[in-house]
Amino acid sequence: MLNKFKPSVNKKCLILISGVMWSGVGVLLNWIASQWLSDFEQWQIIFTYSVGILMGLIIASFGFSKLAQRNSDRIMGYPEKVCVFGFQRWQMYILIVIMMSMGFFMRTTTLIPKYLLAPVYVGIGLALFISSFVYYKNLLTMKDGNSKGVC
Repeated sequence: MLNKFKPSVNKKCLILISGVMWSGVGVLLNWIASQWLSDFEQWQIIFTYSVGILMGLIIASFGFSKLAQRNSDRIMGYPEKVCVFGFQRWQMYILIVIMMSMGFFMRTTTLIPKYLLAPVYVGIGLALFISSFVYYKNLLTMKDGNSKGVC
């Protein structure tokens, strides 16, 4: 009875949702950081992007890209139809809520100067955006007997 109400999609759609979510959050974090730039001095802008880009490349290479590949592999092991919320393990939703809460706290408190917070936002945002292409690559190379499209 409850399965009738479960929003299910195919695996290709789940891979696409994952990539779009990672890309979107990456762009959002960089947009938030860019909103602070008008209050920065020139050296703070240079600091933000120098540290943020370096941090983003390191995080993408050694962390997020591997996580995206593990997520893709997990999704590819699912049956053909799966719950739309299955693009993340349920434990990751807890981590996401914690990370969003910490981000909100850090953005709204005056304890952390924005010129120190901005590189973190740029770095994590860039890492998410770069790593989202792991999902797109897996989507394009995914073997599937269904030729009806992605979703």
